[in-house]
Amino acid sequence: MQRLSIESLPRAPIGRTVFLFALLLATTLQSQAWAQASAPSNDPLIERREVGAWLTKIHRAAQTQNYIGTFVYQRGSTMRSSKISHFAEKGNEYEALETLDGRQRRILRQNEDVYTLIPEQKTVFLEKRESKDSFPALLATPNRDVLDYYAPKVLPNERMAGFDCMVIELTPKDEYRFGYRLWADRNTGLLLRAQTLDAEGHLLEQAAFSQISIGVPSEKARIVHAIQATHGWHIIKPQIVPVHLSDAGWSINIDKKVPGFKAVREVRRTMRSTADGKPLEVQQVVYSDGMAGLSVFIEPATRERKEGHGSAGATNILIKRYGDYWLTLLGEVPQVTLQQFASSIEHKQPAK
Repeated sequence: MQRLSIESLPRAPIGRTVFLFALLLATTLQSQAWAQASAPSNDPLIERREVGAWLTKIHRAAQTQNYIGTFVYQRGSTMRSSKISHFAEKGNEYEALETLDGRQRRILRQNEDVYTLIPEQKTVFLEKRESKDSFPALLATPNRDVLDYYAPKVLPNERMAGFDCMVIELTPKDEYRFGYRLWADRNTGLLLRAQTLDAEGHLLEQAAFSQISIGVPSEKARIVHAIQATHGWHIIKPQIVPVHLSDAGWSINIDKKVPGFKAVREVRRTMRSTADGKPLEVQQVVYSDGMAGLSVFIEPATRERKEGHGSAGATNILIKRYGDYWLTLLGEVPQVTLQQFASSIEHKQPAK
């Protein structure tokens, strides 16, 4: 709220009194109208339907809206800013993401093709987009079942980056996920701020636009030209092959221990060369409950590692030895969730 100085008001006694009364009346009426417009329903079913519809709207807005803005990502005491440009045209998406702090990095995307540029090395990594939940997108899948595991609450409207926003709070119903607070533009549904909260409501990390323009003209040609300008660069295409972990004898029986998390991707990655020069093949399975996600990596124990766990903001990691394999679990979930996943992993040598 703007701070007003009494000395700056009209000096005539009657004029100043009328001005103050009019200001107070206008402020009161505005507050009442704002509260009525944003007052949540007392019916849990209505509120659930409303939040479910908004989550879908947020998910779609990130893919269908044209926007250019700068957002800040905060994790603990660490902050970094990036500029993002996104354009949607005739069912196609074009996106450019550029880091504004530290070493320059630029990521370009045309639909599912993602180009990560390292200018000083004239190198570009070409991959397929693996998920659609990076800020300002939200859901791993536009599935309203996510509210089976989070209690939704509509909070009073707020202003964010110059836009009137719908504010939603998602409180986890168990200890296996974090909470969220979301600010979405009431007009377009675009997510303008997202916070991840621990069980006590403390902020773990957040991403928020400090400046954004929505509905801008498409500049897809600029992104297409930037992709074409990498011609002649060294192109690296990581080897990622869809697989079924069960074919290699692995199973993760997590349904009863941690409800809601479903496997959304299973792949085999060629990560790096081992000491004997052979490529290191790593199995990866990605799980999501719609909001939170985690990955389980399985690799042969051909290198020295240490068991342990750690965290940074909302991201936790767990490393465990399983026979002749290393298990690495990583995700934006509590450490207890990773522990439950690790204890649910089993391996049986497949029959020949």
